[in-house]
Amino acid sequence: MTAAGRHRPRGWVRHYAGLLGPDAGEGMREVLGRDARQRLGQAASASAARAWQRRRPTRERMRALRAAPGGRLRWQEVPVPGPPVPDAAVVRPIAASTCDIDRMIALGSGQFALPLHLGHECVAEVLAVGERVQSVARGDRVVVPFQISCGACAPCREGRTGSCAGVPPVSMYGMGLIGGAWGGAFAEQLCVPFADAMLVPLPAGVDPVAAASVADNLCDAYRHIAPHLPALLERDPDSEVLVLAAGSQRLPFSPSAPLFTALIARAFGARSVRLADARPHVRARAEALGVEALHPRQLRRMAPVALVADISVDNLRSALLSTAADGICSSSGSFHRSVRIPALRMYIRNVTLHFGRTHARALMPQVLEMLAAGTLDPRPIVTTVASLQDAPAAIGQHVRSDDVKTVLVA
Repeated sequence: MTAAGRHRPRGWVRHYAGLLGPDAGEGMREVLGRDARQRLGQAASASAARAWQRRRPTRERMRALRAAPGGRLRWQEVPVPGPPVPDAAVVRPIAASTCDIDRMIALGSGQFALPLHLGHECVAEVLAVGERVQSVARGDRVVVPFQISCGACAPCREGRTGSCAGVPPVSMYGMGLIGGAWGGAFAEQLCVPFADAMLVPLPAGVDPVAAASVADNLCDAYRHIAPHLPALLERDPDSEVLVLAAGSQRLPFSPSAPLFTALIARAFGARSVRLADARPHVRARAEALGVEALHPRQLRRMAPVALVADISVDNLRSALLSTAADGICSSSGSFHRSVRIPALRMYIRNVTLHFGRTHARALMPQVLEMLAAGTLDPRPIVTTVASLQDAPAAIGQHVRSDDVKTVLVA
């Protein structure tokens, strides 16, 4: 890990200038293409409610971590969630972890407009439930998925919880306007709107620190492996997995997802797992986990499964070129409007590309089962455990340094 100052935040001018670019504009048009009025109304209502509570407080106050341009992270006093409506719950995060994109968000270098309340991966204790909630009760420990999903619409019933039709597109915690006004997980309390559909009980004996990233990064890693690798290993037990992470040392994303992906591939029985990353500290951590690590420039052979964890322009093309005949390339996605792909080579090799977001809530039980059985232990990838009370300093250190995964515990 390098010292703090490795990554430099953008100030107000550069941050907002970036939001006016074509990539950010394309994303916002897609996000607001459906239910835009509902999303903007939700944000306006939340802002008005906070303003009213400042003038005439009727609820207790709590702290929520606020990220602003210039890398400014501070506690903000906000009203606690009101009593839960019949289908909702109020929870208290007890282990909240950084996601790989939190560094980019807090630095102000992405398409997420600041300021916002940060954090979207957590294990929590249930404080209160609405009268119709049946699956959890006060005092239960639960994992809170980062995506909001109703559990009742057709996509949710089919396991496509990340595409829930009951809420505006890409509704998520900790993402500000793009994700909706749901709050962030680096806070003392959090409201969960569809408690029976969203909350998953934490299995007995599973460390909350280990399970915090089940809310997002662990499920994102799992979906690259579980649908594809078992069949490939049945066909050829020596099938290799290549995880292509950062192609540049300047990448602002943390590397927990590619490291999780490598661990999950090993847990599924892959004998050969390689991780390619331009960052020396990531290669060192991969080697400590027993994973072969190399620089992307050293790639010389193709693999049946190639996974892209670097959300950049060029790495998808590199991964596709590294995917063997009849192989599978699974990508974590991109924040760019378009990327180049080697279409002719893919056609000749019969390469399958999967490109999109994870459906975290649908995958959480399978991932938690691996943690409970001991076949997967993500704790060696956690670099910092700190108190939630110290969130501004701990997250500030994380976003400016090369920390892999920071978990805040209450």
